Amino acid sequence: MKRLRFVACVIAVAMLGLPSSALASSLADYPGPGRVTGDVLVHDPSMVKTPAGGYLLVHTANGIGIKTSTDRTAFRNAGVVWPNGAPWTTAYTGGSRNLWAPDLSYRNGRYYLYYSASTFGSSRSAIFLATSTTGTSGSWTNQGLIIETTSTSGYNAIDPNLVVDAQGDWWLAFGSFWSGIKMIKLDPSTGKRSTSDTVLRSLAQRTTASGSVEAPFVHRHGGYYYLFVSFDFCCRGAQSTYRTMVGRSTSVTGPFVDRNGTRMTSGGGTEILASHGSIHGPGHPAVMPDADGDLLVYHYYADDGSARLGVNLLGWDSSGWPYVY
Repeated sequence: MKRLRFVACVIAVAMLGLPSSALASSLADYPGPGRVTGDVLVHDPSMVKTPAGGYLLVHTANGIGIKTSTDRTAFRNAGVVWPNGAPWTTAYTGGSRNLWAPDLSYRNGRYYLYYSASTFGSSRSAIFLATSTTGTSGSWTNQGLIIETTSTSGYNAIDPNLVVDAQGDWWLAFGSFWSGIKMIKLDPSTGKRSTSDTVLRSLAQRTTASGSVEAPFVHRHGGYYYLFVSFDFCCRGAQSTYRTMVGRSTSVTGPFVDRNGTRMTSGGGTEILASHGSIHGPGHPAVMPDADGDLLVYHYYADDGSARLGVNLLGWDSSGWPYVY
């Protein structure tokens, strides 16, 4: 029924000559997540298509959780990245094995995994890199520290996202609260921080809602780079208020602006997904191209407070702005 309602609204929007992005605001709520089954209890998911055509997903967990799927619908547990622990991270986690917000990509014949080590509410944090040729549990090689922050840094080294620009340059977006979302340049030969370009760039910041902006993901589409972020608060179960926002720029380093032209460094952002019905706090977005279009991969909280995998198709209106369907 919801699908029929969606199609009817698409037709109505088209007849009115409005951009398809007007669709979300024309509905009483956003579309529900697409159907997924099996082991779908995840937080901070990142997913890629494997060379064999299946799907590999990683998520926040002790040792970093791994899940696999052959069809993007049924998922199963496949162990963890670090089954024997990651002792190089414990100085940042207070001894916990829980590692956050992994960012997964497949390039040059191997998987690159950037991930965070921290404790809740602290900016004593670090981002590390691991690589693997298979992506399987226990196959990963620790490539070391990428960037760290302290209690006096004024920004926070968590929530990494690797983006490769149109020129083939590698960048890492990251950040959470404090002074917002940052970006550094990487050396593509190592995946680690560039030694020739050490500039710390700012992509987004909020001065309201406790400065709550985090979980950046940069995706190139058409002539723009789109910065997806989460506003407001996660990790409160069904009381979570996470919502997914976006801005765009013709440069990978910004400035990113929302649909109204407000810079994201000045609190700007266009909402594309928020709480609705029994879907609470949808956020930590990642965009993954697939055969049937771009996907928005995220987590949300169910009524029972559990964090679950959300996957939707991502459309693009006539003005080049994304919408979820």
